[in-house]
Amino acid sequence: MTVTDAFDPSALFGGGADGENPMAGLLAQVQQMQTQMESAQQEIAAAEVTGTAGNGLVKVTGNGTGDITAVEISRDVVDPEDIETLQDLVIGALADLAARRDELVSEKMGPLAGGMPGLG
Repeated sequence: MTVTDAFDPSALFGGGADGENPMAGLLAQVQQMQTQMESAQQEIAAAEVTGTAGNGLVKVTGNGTGDITAVEISRDVVDPEDIETLQDLVIGALADLAARRDELVSEKMGPLAGGMPGLG
């Protein structure tokens, strides 16, 4: 083996029936799942997710990785005499955003995690 030869981990497990290496297929599956997980992670990071409260009076927008990108508050909910309600609505919108982001992650990663021991 020369320095330029690539290491083939499947060579450690010997050949199977008909000269096929039974581990080669497993290695290919793992590599395919890794590619799919990376693709899903990119989709999640690029996704825009919006959480709302008060029938849309407060909206919080973010991405799939947890960054908040915008907050929109309707003038109808701004009452200087009742700041607590506005605060509650912002907290509710943030909680809704987190729940929707969790749904997105579960939707994109769930099928992939289900096939990996310890991730399902």
